[in-house]
Amino acid sequence: MIVVCGEALIDMIQNGDGTQRAAPGGGPFNTARALARLGVPTAFLGHLSTDAFGRDMAGLLEEDGANLEFATVGPESTTIAVADVDSEGFAEYEFLIQGTSAPNLTPEMLPEHFDPAVNALHLGTLGLVLEPMASTLAGLAGRETGRRLMMLDPNIRLGLIPDAEYRERLRTVISQSTIVKASDTDVAWLYPDLDYEQAAGGILEEGVRLVVVTLGADGAFGAHGDFRIRVPAPQVEVVDTIGAGDAFGAALLAWLHDNGCLQPELSL
Repeated sequence: MIVVCGEALIDMIQNGDGTQRAAPGGGPFNTARALARLGVPTAFLGHLSTDAFGRDMAGLLEEDGANLEFATVGPESTTIAVADVDSEGFAEYEFLIQGTSAPNLTPEMLPEHFDPAVNALHLGTLGLVLEPMASTLAGLAGRETGRRLMMLDPNIRLGLIPDAEYRERLRTVISQSTIVKASDTDVAWLYPDLDYEQAAGGILEEGVRLVVVTLGADGAFGAHGDFRIRVPAPQVEVVDTIGAGDAFGAALLAWLHDNGCLQPELSL
């Protein structure tokens, strides 16, 4: 089983006519749904609201086949992200955070231990930014590193980052991870003086076994040991990019699951 840790929230997406539509989202929420849809045993670990949005998101996770045994619920309102999608399909976000559900994941809500059937953890996005969830999941990563495969997807949201503190936490979790899947924007922020290939090499030097960098329309780049590969993306008409990276990460984990590769040492 893969346990996906972090936030579930509602994306308020601006339509071209000035109206808004509400869509369930959050990187970990999207990843858990995608993994479950791909037939991978999956559980979501996060804090949901008991309001209508929270109930809807819990229902969607269950409908897709994700287990909610590690999810908690509370009376806080659901966290909101306001997404502004530009003409090329790329989104920028503003967040309504204070007093909402997603950040309120505390250490007491974590399981004391995982069953041996849990062979991988996935974390990232706002899970390492918003407190107390960020400290809670960083502690979980420290507890579980080396015990099971761990994949980190930084999915950096620049408008929310307390720079120095976040960088230190992210560097620590990177060094504890088996896989780092990041966008070219993520690695440019983490390593501003390096190109993405050099940045991937630097991440491998931290002890990470596999680094995958998504490049948007230019495909993806992978680094494992001394092996490097660049894979082009098919040409498509972009509608919007919300959730694209989450689906990519889920597909990567699903392939590793299907091929028996979900071990901390990740032998490929």
